[in-house]
Amino acid sequence: MARMFRVLGFWTFVIALMAFAGEKIEMALLFFFQTAVFFLLGYLNFSERTYIMMFWGYMILSFLGFTYWSVFKMGLPF
Repeated sequence: MARMFRVLGFWTFVIALMAFAGEKIEMALLFFFQTAVFFLLGYLNFSERTYIMMFWGYMILSFLGFTYWSVFKMGLPF
């Protein structure tokens, strides 16, 4: 399971590089931060249950953040 967090770190790094190339600096910084966190978590050797709980926490936070941003910051198209 720890290897999966390193894989997530790799993909967030790829997304960060593409955002940086597209001059979306805020997005790139967010994904560079996520990359560092995923690589750090990948080398801490927690139990599988701990990794799953951390992943669910990450997913809940990211979905709530995305929903908040898309509804309240971007505005509804009506």
